[in-house]
Amino acid sequence: QVQLVESGGGLVQAGGSLRLSCAVPGSIFRINLLGWYRRAPGKQRELVAAPTSGGNTVYADSVKGRFTISRDNAKNTVYLQMNSLKPEDTAVYYCNAPGGYYPWGQGTQVTVSS
Repeated sequence: QVQLVESGGGLVQAGGSLRLSCAVPGSIFRINLLGWYRRAPGKQRELVAAPTSGGNTVYADSVKGRFTISRDNAKNTVYLQMNSLKPEDTAVYYCNAPGGYYPWGQGTQVTVSS
């Protein structure tokens, strides 16, 4: 069974930065479509950033210009660089393919203090 493992979260002050990592099994064949999602307290999981099949990247309006998704195929790792963090970015962050194609991992908690 595919297991996605997210890491890199933590507690950071507003304006700070974090880089999240998603370790991907070598057998996964949709690594190029892996994106990042988040679930804030009391809210549904939402898309943060994800590549499209056309080779572009879609970002949630709330993170545009602050977050950047990248991938290192040699390391089977997908990253999310988060800059200028805001308290409203506080959430558990997950990686997955569109539609939650793979079983959801445990995620990594990001807490931004004001």
